[in-house]
Amino acid sequence: MSAPEAERTPQTSAAAEQAPPAGATAERAPSGLVLRPAHPDEYDLIGELTVTAYVGGGFVDAGSDYVPTLRDSATRSKEAELLVAELDGTIVGTVTYSPGGGAYSNIGDAEDAEFRMLAVATSARGRGVGAALVRLCVDKARAAGCTALRLSTQTDMVAAQRLYRRLGFVRTPERDWRLSSGFTLITYALPL
Repeated sequence: MSAPEAERTPQTSAAAEQAPPAGATAERAPSGLVLRPAHPDEYDLIGELTVTAYVGGGFVDAGSDYVPTLRDSATRSKEAELLVAELDGTIVGTVTYSPGGGAYSNIGDAEDAEFRMLAVATSARGRGVGAALVRLCVDKARAAGCTALRLSTQTDMVAAQRLYRRLGFVRTPERDWRLSSGFTLITYALPL
């Protein structure tokens, strides 16, 4: 860690302790989980964590044109908000939050926010890290006065879809879309 610890003030450490969105179920994050913006000296690590989650999870082929985008957390941090989950001094999760109309918004309207590239280290899965990162995005979208928080996901990301539904997200098939490669993404939204 090159930056002094004092500069790494957590954005929140109790995201999972807040009330869940209406219709959602509560899910506890691990004790000591810190959610915060990413720091430049962490971008390489965050990029690798994201690639490992997507490629290692079998969701993206290692030779895919999308791998460099997943790895490029530095650009994400400039064009959106790159957030991390840290547990016991180790980054165990990340998400990219994009306010309405931002460069990383694919399906949202100007009054919507979106999140992308949610990734959790294998060692931290099933412990509430992903839910805590999503709740942080919910909090940011509410604070910004957004009308909805939206996301796109792959049809085979079944565990992620269960998480989204538990947190109150609903399917929005009218916004499903297809990449130029022919790959279909399905969408969800949480009305705020």
